[in-house]
Amino acid sequence: MGLFSKFIAKIKGENSFAPADWQDLEGELLASDIGPTLTRELLEAGRKVKSENAQEALMQTLTSHLCDKSRQPLTNPDGTTVVMIVGVNGTGKTTSVAKLASHIKKSGSSVVVAAGDTFRAAAVEQLQTWGQRIAVEVISGKANGDPASVAFDAAKRAKEMKADYLVIDTAGRLHNKSDLMAELEKVKRVVEKISPVNEVLLTIDATTGQNGLAQAKIFSESVNVTGIILTKLDGSARGGIALAIEHELDIPIKWIGTGESEGDLAPFDPDAYIQGLLA
Repeated sequence: MGLFSKFIAKIKGENSFAPADWQDLEGELLASDIGPTLTRELLEAGRKVKSENAQEALMQTLTSHLCDKSRQPLTNPDGTTVVMIVGVNGTGKTTSVAKLASHIKKSGSSVVVAAGDTFRAAAVEQLQTWGQRIAVEVISGKANGDPASVAFDAAKRAKEMKADYLVIDTAGRLHNKSDLMAELEKVKRVVEKISPVNEVLLTIDATTGQNGLAQAKIFSESVNVTGIILTKLDGSARGGIALAIEHELDIPIKWIGTGESEGDLAPFDPDAYIQGLLA
C-alpha cells in the first residue's frame, strides 16, 4: 500500500509541497479507492501537517476515520453461535464461509456449515469439498431448492450436536435486489425459530473499489450487517477501500482474506493497516 509514503518523504525532506505534488497525491488517493469525499478530507488534514511530526499526525488522522466499533466476533454464550455470510456472487463469499469454518475448528470449537447458496451448484459442491478437507459437516439440499429450508435443517443439526458454531452461506444473486434481500431476511427469520443469528458478515472484494462500497451500502440498508470480510486484499488491491467503507458506513472490518487456501483468513488489524498506508 504505502499511499502516504511519498508524501511523508517529501514533507520531511523539503518542508514544502508544490501544487503539482498535491495533485499527484490526490490522484494516488483516488486511484486507491478511498473515494472523493475522504480524499478531500485527508488532503485538508495533510496540508496542516508539520514536517517534524508528519507520520504521527497522518497516523492519527487516518485512524480517526476508521470505525470505532468492536471488531470482536459476536457470540452466543448460551448455545450455538450463528453466523450468516452475505454478499454478491464473485466476492469470495463461499470461500470465506469455508475459511471461517476452518479457523473456528482450528481454534478448538465445533462447527456446522449450511450450503445455503442453492441457486449456484458450484457453491454447494465447493463447500462439500471443503467440508471433507477440513472434516466439518456440511448441510445441503436440492439444487435450486429453498435456501431457508437448508439453513433451518442446519440450525436443527447444530442444535442436536450442541455445536459451538453454525456458519451459513447464502444466495448472492437472484432476479433483483428486492428478491435477494427478501430471501436473506427469510433465511434469518427461519433460523431464528431455533437459534438467534448473532453475526451477519458481508463479503466485499477489495479489488472492486467503489463498486464494493456501493454493494456495502445496499446490504447494510436491508440487513443488519455486523461486520465485513474484506477479500482479495493482496498486491493487486490498493487497499484504500477499507478506509472508505469504515468511514462512510461505520461498519467494522472484522476479517481479511488474502488468498484461496484455508489459512488465508485473518482478523483485521487496524494498526497494521494504517502502518501499511504510511510505510
